[in-house]
Amino acid sequence: MTRWLVLHARSRQAPASLATAVAGVGLIGLLAQPGGNPRLAVLAAAIGVAAVAVGFGGHDRDLDRTAAFGWPPRRAGHLLLGAAVVALLLLAVGRVADPVAPDAVVLRAVVGLGGLAALGACLFGSLAAWSLPVGWAGVTLVVPPGDEWQERLLAWPAQPAGTPSATVIAVVLGCAGLAAYGAFGCRR
Repeated sequence: MTRWLVLHARSRQAPASLATAVAGVGLIGLLAQPGGNPRLAVLAAAIGVAAVAVGFGGHDRDLDRTAAFGWPPRRAGHLLLGAAVVALLLLAVGRVADPVAPDAVVLRAVVGLGGLAALGACLFGSLAAWSLPVGWAGVTLVVPPGDEWQERLLAWPAQPAGTPSATVIAVVLGCAGLAAYGAFGCRR
């Protein structure tokens, strides 16, 4: 069993993804200021999720299909474990240095952007799965404050903790991504 896990992790580029996520989140953590900045947390979550998303697909899809076991639980586990690692990295940065943002904002951003990465894997394949979370994070960074409806809809990851609409959007995206990626996997 251990050998299978090691081979699976290597085939999904887990060591490189983890190193990239640690470096990216660590660099963003150096920019953290007292009080935190939700937009910085969104950027850090997008970098971490993008690093994990590259490993959503295997090297040989036909070989994966010949396996004698079901892939949906393994794909769902991969997504959940990757999101947990990114969330733990962001929360750990907040314990070592200044918090990037409140814990609720960090967790909401990771859940929603992780779902977007999974949807990106289903739509575009593993090599471009990063595009949806990074693109949405970019939109979040440039949405001007002022129009409350537009800001709540487009910049949901950077909303203050306890904003119900942002939490609903993140949970819907997270669940939709988990269901789609678990059921269908990556596009070729």
